[in-house]
Amino acid sequence: MFPEYRELITKLKNDDAHFLNSFNKHNALDHQIKELELHSACDSKNQIHELKKKKLHLKEEIFSILKQTE
Repeated sequence: MFPEYRELITKLKNDDAHFLNSFNKHNALDHQIKELELHSACDSKNQIHELKKKKLHLKEEIFSILKQTE
């Protein structure tokens, strides 16, 4: 995610607890979505959709922090 900000991401993960928390939540949701997509039936489509919305919100928050810190 955002390879052009790799150095800044590393710095913020070390210096900003809120950023680190958002970053980790985003990665956890990504993993959870992938697992559900691999091993779930059609009945979990709504759950996957909701998780993807949460993941997108976190990604937007992370990007906003990156742009403000840049």
